[in-house]
Amino acid sequence: MRCDSWTEGPANSIVLVWFCVSLSDFCSQILNSDVKPGFPKTIKTNDAGVLKAARHSVERFNNCTDDIFLFKESHISRALVQIVKGLKYMLDVEIGRTTCKKTKHPSLDNCDFQTNGTLKRTLSCYSEVWVIPWLQRFEVPVLLCH
Repeated sequence: MRCDSWTEGPANSIVLVWFCVSLSDFCSQILNSDVKPGFPKTIKTNDAGVLKAARHSVERFNNCTDDIFLFKESHISRALVQIVKGLKYMLDVEIGRTTCKKTKHPSLDNCDFQTNGTLKRTLSCYSEVWVIPWLQRFEVPVLLCH
């Protein structure tokens, strides 16, 4: 059985256990839930993996926009996770413009949201973030903001 092939039955559990033992930080909650490989499952929006995925989404947004200010996540309204050669997070995230300028490259954790009415801006985004923990890789193949 190839590691990226999933079928119903006990072999799934063995591969999932192997996968999660080697990636315990990312999978501890998954083993204790009813998540099946290939099936998206709703998870808590304050989950550590969800928060990291949301941050990667907003960093991608910041790299793709020509706005002089950085944006950061302000609210995650929905989060799903799916096991697919790693973990795929599907997020509905609200992002807001901060007071930090891109040219200074500060940590987003230290950036406050804009309060100035003319500079304040909020966007609703749908993002898919693919996490491959054993390669320490994050990809954001889908990011739609409006």
